[in-house]
Amino acid sequence: MINGNTEIIAHIGYPTHSFKSPMIYNPYFEQAGINAVVVPMGCQAPEYPALLKAVFGLTNIRGALITMPHKVTTVGLLDEVTPTVRVAGACNAVKRTADGRLVGDMFDGEGFVRGVQRKGLNLKGKKVLVVGAGGVGCAISASLAAAGIASIRLFDVNSASADGLGQRLKQNYPQIEVQTGSNDPAGCDLVVNATPMGMNEGDPLPLDVSRLSASTFVGEVVMRTEMTAFLTAAKGRGCAVQVGSDMLFEQIPAYLEFFGFLTTTAENLRAVAQLGQ
Repeated sequence: MINGNTEIIAHIGYPTHSFKSPMIYNPYFEQAGINAVVVPMGCQAPEYPALLKAVFGLTNIRGALITMPHKVTTVGLLDEVTPTVRVAGACNAVKRTADGRLVGDMFDGEGFVRGVQRKGLNLKGKKVLVVGAGGVGCAISASLAAAGIASIRLFDVNSASADGLGQRLKQNYPQIEVQTGSNDPAGCDLVVNATPMGMNEGDPLPLDVSRLSASTFVGEVVMRTEMTAFLTAAKGRGCAVQVGSDMLFEQIPAYLEFFGFLTTTAENLRAVAQLGQ
């Protein structure tokens, strides 16, 4: 039963945002007997800073999930952020410590990383290519750096975006070799498409698939289609692949741990989710 003791996770985004999180988190909370609920909150950008402060004035607030376009603004509203936030330049999870400080982290990339690790790819010392240096590409690159990769190649049609991400990676992870300007996957252990390219049959692909080795693991961020044209082409080369929706379900256990809740598995979340309802 929801009452004043029910712990709230506020999911804050634009009023037009499609809030899927309650349909995943809330069935899980009910299954696990956790007295908590995710509550969608639509907010325009000018009112967001005041709303975030007000939300954390609630006595039963456990934390907040933040969606675009508020992720970037959030960074400057917090008392403490992780290196992942500093590299990504954005934050999508906020909690309040016992002394009242607001602490933020970024889990968009963590979901991708957990997914490939659970599929057997040990990221320690690996060489990586990330195509796309927008929000999700930055987040994935930050989480890959935290996982201990040896080198990362960054490519974006907007070279300034890739260069900026590269600089942030060098500042926070100086031990990692960073290159920009090439989308050649040759010699890479992991290739990530963090763009919409290669989503449908006939679309231009984000890179030259003929340069992929069969031993390269290939990941996608597009969630609208499970096996995109790009993943299908990579699989045809013999590559192991990860579909975009895995990133969503794999990141939720990381959120639960951040907020201090009993965690679960991506498989369980898929089983209890009510996304079709």
